[in-house]
Amino acid sequence: MIRLVISNQRGGVAKTTTTVNVARFFADQGRKVLIIDTDPQGSVGSVLGLRSEHNLHSFVIKKLAFRECLVAAHPNIDVMCSARDTVQTEAILMGETARELTFQNLFPSVDRGYDVVLIDVAPSISLLQTCAMLYARQLLIPVSMDGLSLQGAIASIETARMLSDLFRTEIKTTALLPVMVDRRYQMTEMVMESLKGMSERYTVPLLPAIRTDANVTKASRQKQFLVDFDPKCKAFEDYSTACRELTELVKDQIHVKSVATPA
Repeated sequence: MIRLVISNQRGGVAKTTTTVNVARFFADQGRKVLIIDTDPQGSVGSVLGLRSEHNLHSFVIKKLAFRECLVAAHPNIDVMCSARDTVQTEAILMGETARELTFQNLFPSVDRGYDVVLIDVAPSISLLQTCAMLYARQLLIPVSMDGLSLQGAIASIETARMLSDLFRTEIKTTALLPVMVDRRYQMTEMVMESLKGMSERYTVPLLPAIRTDANVTKASRQKQFLVDFDPKCKAFEDYSTACRELTELVKDQIHVKSVATPA
C-alpha cells in the first residue's frame, strides 16, 4: 500500500491540487484511493464540490463508522473531508495520551480496501500533520517558485527527520515536486537551481515540473478533476509525467500490496 502526506509548511503551493491530481492518476490506473483532508479549510471538498455530512472530526472524535465519514469523488476515489470542526479535533487530541499516534492507531484497521492513501495537510507544523506523518511515513512535497516555499519544504523535511528520531521510525521524503513553474521569470530559475541543490543535499528525488496553467483554477471553479475539464492542458500532461515517475519511486509498495491481496 502507498501512503503519502502532501506537505509543505508554506501555504498556496498547490498541495490540494497535487493531492487531487495524484489521486486521479492512481484511480485511472485501476487503484482504489482514499484521500484524507486534515486542513480545517476543507480544500479537497471545496475543489471537488463534495458535500459530506460527516468528516474527519466525526471519525476521529465522535467515533462514527468509517464508511459514514466518506464521500465518493470518483468510482475509485473516496474522500474523508475536513471542515471547521477539524480545529476542535486537534484541540481535543491535545489532551490525549499518545496523541501523535492517533492516525496510526485508527486508520490501518479501516484502510485495507485501498491501494493508495493520500493526506492533504495544513501549511503548518500541527498535531494532525504529525499524526499524518507517523501514519503514512512518506512525504510528497510540492514547491512553488518562491523562496518561502523552499523554506516550507525544508521545514517539512526537517520535521520528518525530527519525528523519525523521536519516535524511532523512518519517515521518508519520497520526492520534491516543482509546481506553478513559468520559465519566463528569473525567480523560477533561481528556485529550480535551489531545488536541485536541495534534492542532492537531502538525497530526495526531484520530479518533473508542473507548468503554470490557468486551467487548474478553471477546473477548480467547475468542481472538476483537471483530466475531466481539459485532458489536453499542459498541467494535466505534466502531472501525468510526474505521477509516472512517482509510481516508479513507490512501485515496491504497489508490488507488496498486489502480492498480499490476491484477485
